[in-house]
Amino acid sequence: QVQLVESGGGLVQPGGSLRLSCAASGSFFSISAMGWYRQTPGKQRELVAIITNSGGTNYADSVKGRFTISRDNAKNAVYLQMNSLKPEDTAVYYCNMRVRTWSALVGNDYWGQGTHVTVSS
Repeated sequence: QVQLVESGGGLVQPGGSLRLSCAASGSFFSISAMGWYRQTPGKQRELVAIITNSGGTNYADSVKGRFTISRDNAKNAVYLQMNSLKPEDTAVYYCNMRVRTWSALVGNDYWGQGTHVTVSS
């Protein structure tokens, strides 16, 4: 059973910073891509940032230059450093990992439970 556990959300003032963390636990063969998504009420979940197992990254235009995604393969973890936060960054943030379990031939998507980020004065 693969489980992703997130931490690091909270309330921050505009211009502030937060760091989200997500770690995978359980028994599995490998993890390829890792990413962060966010969702606000009434809207579809949107990609924030993604990082491949070789370290390549891609960001939503709205967060480029402000957010940084990183990963620690030894810890099966992914991080999102969020700087210069804006009220429009307020959302529930979900981590995502493409995990290949021992019994699978290909990887499947697993999701964290979501963590709330509120940017408000």
